[in-house]
Amino acid sequence: MDVILLQDVEKVGLRGEVVSVSRGYMRNYLAPRRLAEAASAARVVELQKRDAQRARHEAATFEQAQEIAQNLGAAELRFDVNAGPQGTLFGSVTPTDIADEIWKQLKVRVDRRKIDLPDTIKRVGR
Repeated sequence: MDVILLQDVEKVGLRGEVVSVSRGYMRNYLAPRRLAEAASAARVVELQKRDAQRARHEAATFEQAQEIAQNLGAAELRFDVNAGPQGTLFGSVTPTDIADEIWKQLKVRVDRRKIDLPDTIKRVGR
């Protein structure tokens, strides 16, 4: 019996896959737990259309991400902060400051948690 999995089932398949299982397994385990439903021709076609649409969306998203990454790579950020005579900053430049500056200059939203700095910037320089 062919079924469409509604959730990941260990040793059977992943969500959205059409798999073949025995009738008893479907009737006694998968159906009562709402892990699968019977695979009719219309549901399989609908599932394939949804997968194709998701693939197109992911391809467009990937292209947009590449374009944003290229813009970020070419960007030069400058921060006006007070510094002491030896070049030590009063305070520091944090990932939040960097994300805010990217938004001001490029109008691109970047999550501050995605900015990987080994340590905050505490000295004048590049």
